[in-house]
Amino acid sequence: MTYEPTVFIVDDDPAVRDSLRWLLESMRLRVATFDSAEAFLKFYTMHMVGCLILDVRMPGMSGLQLQQHLTKQQYALPIIFITGHGDIPMAVRAMQAGAKYFLEKPFEDQLLLDYVNEALALDKENQQARLRLTTIRARIANLTDRETEVMDLVIRNHSNKEIAEKLGVSIKTVEFHRSHMMDKMHASSLIDLLNMVREATLANPPS
Repeated sequence: MTYEPTVFIVDDDPAVRDSLRWLLESMRLRVATFDSAEAFLKFYTMHMVGCLILDVRMPGMSGLQLQQHLTKQQYALPIIFITGHGDIPMAVRAMQAGAKYFLEKPFEDQLLLDYVNEALALDKENQQARLRLTTIRARIANLTDRETEVMDLVIRNHSNKEIAEKLGVSIKTVEFHRSHMMDKMHASSLIDLLNMVREATLANPPS
């Protein structure tokens, strides 16, 4: 499924949501609004593209809590925080957690539009990374149990002989599974395989 770049607005104030929608749609941008972080999470999937305009203080899950949830996923949507109660410690927390921008109400319309355009361009790059990550995960999931065991030992720099001894099989059997594993992963070298596995591992959210 292909998703159209969208500016997602999460703010519990309907007047703010309406004014932001009018501003962004006047620039022919696609907009989706939500009155809470919980409502947004029910709608959002990691394959959607765009950026997020997010209020910091909301009933229920706060903007900072939503940010923490989203950044468990690698290549998360770029976030533009807006607040009427901003302070330096809050801005620092948001920025340290990955927020690209932090605006205090009232703000200039053109400044917000500039930030939105930059964030949409950034997420276009992120989209390619997300697609690559999805592909890598699909390849790993397609491995047999034995191929996964061999891959785990290969990336730990074990030789075919060492792998055969650990798994209690012949070297030829290891070579067979290793060859199939590399083909399924579309890995041209050990370094290529290591990079893919590392990317998939780093992208897994902490438990």
